[in-house]
Amino acid sequence: MEEYFGNELVKKFEEMMENNDQFYFDTEELEDIIVYYLELGDFNYADIAVNYGLKLHPNSLDIKIKKLEVLLEWEDYNTAKELIDELKGSSMENTDFLVCYAKYYSNLGNPKKAIDICKKALELNEEENFLNNFIADEYVNLGDPFNALKYYQQALKEDPSDEYSLENTMICFSELNKNEEAIAFLNEYLDDFPYSEIAWSEYGQYYFNRKNYEEAIRGFDFMLAINSSSVGVYASKAACYEALNQYKKAIEVYEEMLELEYTKAFTFYKIGLCYKALKQPIVALNYFQKSLREDPQFYLAMMEQSYLYEEMGGMPEALHFAKEATLLNDSNLDYQKRLAFLFIDSGKFEESLSCLKKLVDAEPSRFYNWYAYSEVLMLVGEYEEAVTVLNLALEYHHDRAELYYQLSNCYFNLRMHDKGSETLEKALRIDPSLIPDMQKKYPYIKDEVKKVKAKVKKKN
Repeated sequence: MEEYFGNELVKKFEEMMENNDQFYFDTEELEDIIVYYLELGDFNYADIAVNYGLKLHPNSLDIKIKKLEVLLEWEDYNTAKELIDELKGSSMENTDFLVCYAKYYSNLGNPKKAIDICKKALELNEEENFLNNFIADEYVNLGDPFNALKYYQQALKEDPSDEYSLENTMICFSELNKNEEAIAFLNEYLDDFPYSEIAWSEYGQYYFNRKNYEEAIRGFDFMLAINSSSVGVYASKAACYEALNQYKKAIEVYEEMLELEYTKAFTFYKIGLCYKALKQPIVALNYFQKSLREDPQFYLAMMEQSYLYEEMGGMPEALHFAKEATLLNDSNLDYQKRLAFLFIDSGKFEESLSCLKKLVDAEPSRFYNWYAYSEVLMLVGEYEEAVTVLNLALEYHHDRAELYYQLSNCYFNLRMHDKGSETLEKALRIDPSLIPDMQKKYPYIKDEVKKVKAKVKKKN
């Protein structure tokens, strides 16, 4: 970062702008100033520097190419095209221009044209690593991992330390299902560069994805030998031990990880899960509580506490933590289902209705959401609302007899006997085998079934 804080040219340029002065800079100095702003992402200042440069050096091709870079960053493609047309005659042997020219077509969604231009640029034998990556990326945009792989590997040949090329090479192997070639390539690469962190990370991830956890751990161990402060690698290694059901070893790794972290909530949570798997609920609970002390809004730890309290028979606590977790993650349907269940289990039927309403709104195709919602509405005596809900449910599940049985019960409770009988008749036609269960649940139906059967018999 030193160049950003100690760039004398930039200081001189900014002082000039602040004081409304005019200093002379040669083209190379102006290029350095423009590049500084481009790399910083400050395109307004880059544009100011470009315009000042063109005022001093109106015929400078290099500054005009920097102007083109700024236009592309601003997505001003009309002006960029005009400038490209102006520069084409004189700059087709300029790598920086050709990169901008290719980027123009790439941004406009024409990867084939961008590739052609980059291949011309490669003939100039400059920036080969960058250009090969550029071409590879465009082949990815074309959905062509075969050619993308070829160019990522070429980029890696130009710069063996290029992590971007290495990662994308492995992605291409994966997309092409070339697993043997991928690991052979990686082993060969590691023979040449045994201290490459990214290569060992890819090695570990390769075997992790194939569920060869022992070999994955070996890769992660090599990486930790190179860089013992890499927090993510500890997490990957611990995940391997979890997948092998070696929870004590996973806990040891997570505890090492705690020494390196600033925010420990997730790691405490993971240790809690390991103790839960080891059937040590009190210790697990302790770690979930530690997780919440680190981050009081960490809903994953809240919900796990809810599960543990339920297992231990602490239903008020289970409900409390489920409510808190759901408040923080309102769109999680699994949380809404769990909270609805706990409300119902606690006899708090009215409180469960808001959860059940969210479920039918979010998942209208799931029959049991409607069934539970209408059931609870009937339990609290809201038969008119239950009728509305059941009619909506039947739009999605017109062949489910259970809904007709429920609807007939609502009509009978509302003293709408004709509608009740008509609906019960439909239910009996669809599935008469449900009658014993429905008669137990809905006493009104018990006597009405006989009447409806007699009515049907008479019709026939």
